[in-house]
Amino acid sequence: MRRTRLGQHFLTDSSVVDKELAIAQLSAKDIVLEVGPGKGTLTKQLAKNCQQVIAIEIDNKLVDYLQNILPKNVTLIHADIMKSSWDEIPFFTKVVANLPYQISSPFTFKLFKSSFQKAVLIYQKEFAERMIAHPGSKQYSRLTVGIAYKAKCCIHQTIPPQSFSPPPEISSCLVELIPFSQPPFYVKDESFFFSITKLLFSHRRKKIRTILKNAFSTSIPEDIMFGEKRVEMLTPAQIGALSNDLFELKLFLKKY
Repeated sequence: MRRTRLGQHFLTDSSVVDKELAIAQLSAKDIVLEVGPGKGTLTKQLAKNCQQVIAIEIDNKLVDYLQNILPKNVTLIHADIMKSSWDEIPFFTKVVANLPYQISSPFTFKLFKSSFQKAVLIYQKEFAERMIAHPGSKQYSRLTVGIAYKAKCCIHQTIPPQSFSPPPEISSCLVELIPFSQPPFYVKDESFFFSITKLLFSHRRKKIRTILKNAFSTSIPEDIMFGEKRVEMLTPAQIGALSNDLFELKLFLKKY
């Protein structure tokens, strides 16, 4: 039933499921989004603890299987979450999922364009460590900056490969995300901020002034803030301040 191209590693460890439920703190009023329900191990436990589960599954064979085993308060949708707009997905309050690893980054950024109270997600360990990395570390990335702007992030535990069938090559982590009601630092234009962050980390070993000179259609002031630094040494708030300065100068990127 497993398809390698879909990155399917089915969770079999009931203790991990119990931990997910404990972190999610579900109530009878919660509507939970689950992406990649697999064989329904987590889905059935979610259904016992909330009002409704919205389960999104891309694999048609798994959809056929799940239709026969899931309780009535599970709405099973056969779709690719990455090709679906949030308008096409029913309302949900929380997200609990063992994500297919290959959509970890795009789904996380997509999720922040929706409205939710909490997400409890399983990621590859390397990815999870990038989410909470510190400036100057090898793991520090645009993902780190995006998470720092959007949500409180906590790694609760490391999950060994043996908790899945078949076991992945590396360990995973159980991560909790709680979106900020207000970001911890101010940006004047969110889209521009994320574009600047992506640009800078695409050339993380170059000085910021050099990157900006090549990226903008107009000249960059010689005294641009942090011009002599590399992005990997800047905090998320400093990157936000730089993007604000560039946005205020009404400079236009050659490409996003």
